[in-house]
Amino acid sequence: MSAKASGLAFWVLPGGIITLMRRFFVNRGIVMPVVLIVAVTNPAWPKSHAVVGSSNNHEAVIAVCVEKASSGRNWLRQTLMALRKQEGGWIGAEVRNDNGTHDLGPMQVNSWWVPRIARLIARNEGQVRAWLRDDACFNVNVARWIFLSALRDSGDFWKAVGIYHSPTRWRQIRYARSVSALIHNH
Repeated sequence: MSAKASGLAFWVLPGGIITLMRRFFVNRGIVMPVVLIVAVTNPAWPKSHAVVGSSNNHEAVIAVCVEKASSGRNWLRQTLMALRKQEGGWIGAEVRNDNGTHDLGPMQVNSWWVPRIARLIARNEGQVRAWLRDDACFNVNVARWIFLSALRDSGDFWKAVGIYHSPTRWRQIRYARSVSALIHNH
């Protein structure tokens, strides 16, 4: 089910989850993303998100999430898949970093984002952290939001790829080169 309001589309998903997805609109020739807001009306995510089984099954679920998050934009699908491959995360991942943060889920979204996302969607941090770790589609959509926000703010595709990984410039450059190789060798 879909309805439009103020240029944004609402999707009602199984399990009572209402998602206000980012959509693009053109303003003075510049493509700008609209803010991602997720409102959860049911405390449990649909069972389709609670995947158990083989890593092949996990990869299939993640691929479907990337496909949905890319909204038919091949460049965005390729970018998200390359970020995914570079990050090497998995459903349920919680990898500790040297600085005390954790990288969560398939797209290895850093736990630094948890309080910011929690405020944005009006949910507690524990819930957001669990969703980032365990819900592939939530994780991929947050990764999409981080990347597209960086793209909007920087106006530079490769800089946005680097920003997805780190605020440190030399790390951004190194990361963007690695992701570039993955995209071009696809």
